[in-house]
Amino acid sequence: MNLLLITFSFPPAGGVGVLRALSLAKYLPESDVRVDVLTARNAPAVGKDLTLLQQVPSGVTVHRTWTLDLPFWLRKSVKKAVTGGQARQKVAPVSQAPTKAGNPLKRAIGNLLLPDPQVGWLPFAFPAAVRIIRARAIDAVVITVPPFSSVKLASRLRRVFPTLPIIVDFRDEWLTTTLDLVSFNNNSKAREVAQKTESDAVHDASAVVLVTEAARRELQSRYPDLSQEKFLWIPNGYDVAPPTPKEASAAKALQQKIVLTYIGTVYGSTAPGSFIEAVRNLPEAIRSRLHLRFIGHVEVPEYREQLLSLGETVELKGFMPQAEALAAIRDTDYLLLITHDKINVAAKFYDYLGGGKPILGAVHPEGDVRRLLEETRAGLWADVDDSQEIGRMLIQAVETSSMWPEPDYERIAAYHRRPISARYAELLKQIVARARTTQKEQIHR
Repeated sequence: MNLLLITFSFPPAGGVGVLRALSLAKYLPESDVRVDVLTARNAPAVGKDLTLLQQVPSGVTVHRTWTLDLPFWLRKSVKKAVTGGQARQKVAPVSQAPTKAGNPLKRAIGNLLLPDPQVGWLPFAFPAAVRIIRARAIDAVVITVPPFSSVKLASRLRRVFPTLPIIVDFRDEWLTTTLDLVSFNNNSKAREVAQKTESDAVHDASAVVLVTEAARRELQSRYPDLSQEKFLWIPNGYDVAPPTPKEASAAKALQQKIVLTYIGTVYGSTAPGSFIEAVRNLPEAIRSRLHLRFIGHVEVPEYREQLLSLGETVELKGFMPQAEALAAIRDTDYLLLITHDKINVAAKFYDYLGGGKPILGAVHPEGDVRRLLEETRAGLWADVDDSQEIGRMLIQAVETSSMWPEPDYERIAAYHRRPISARYAELLKQIVARARTTQKEQIHR
């Protein structure tokens, strides 16, 4: 079958946002799926990662169009102007519209770029998608988001291709958490646009794929009139060799400090305030043994200041190509995970699983991340809003580092991107087969 994969960001753009699309492009051809990728040529990104581009198979055709989106640094500056540079910590109920910002100019700027600044890609992406579908005899389309503005392509393509299988792939659930925690704009107008955009896309899509069961349930609950079979979930994964028990238990060279490494962006859903408070309150004998290493972009100035307030305990490494970031796992004692999100599971969590080092998670106590940590026995967790509980976890990690339970390596291996992509391929083939059967039945009528 011939698949068109639509993704705003794709290598050489770096960051975790490109990894799901990359894994589909990399592994779907092993299941007899020919992949065309449509992406933005000048998509803003935290950095370039040529090692990711080298993973794209030669048989994958990548089509690149322009976008009117702002450069990464300028978009961050505009977002800071709209939000006032304030960190977002709490999530408002979906039914409760946030209070409008007081500054009319800020509201006007924010409302111009709805549902997100990447909406400037659509005038280029839509005609390109139509052309590719016709020229390449495309059997199915997968649109992976965020940016959430890309889901508008589902409805636009549906008007041109009434019977074409179109799958919307939500890497993050939108309205319940992401809109409040990390979006460019979350005022009442932004929420109204987001709700309509999501509704149109869900109704016009042939299927909707989420990356967690919790996200699938949450989205399905908003559309009780639609068939449950339309809402599916296929998790994210990692793309390094699964650790063996021998490798994972290999003794680390003795050193003075115990290293905790955090990989990924620090932003609304990963706000580090409670973790930083926990570190500050540690007994000096414990804190002096810790070295906190943050690899990735720190989006909010307030978070950077909080982290730097820890002095020599913390090291901010900034953005690194994926291969270098994953290589840093080898000389770390623990992998640090921080998330306030109850529904979504960050892509880096799966890279942590593949890294084979124990995870220390400051997480939502009712979230899917907690469930996965317990299911895989990959580490410890504490309530992300309870600094005392986080502190106890850190003390336990420092004092009993050699007394960890054996991880469930079989469960961890199941999250490799190759078997997950094979599962995705089977799903695509089923959707295409159903569409073809329906078309034949309509012809015979």
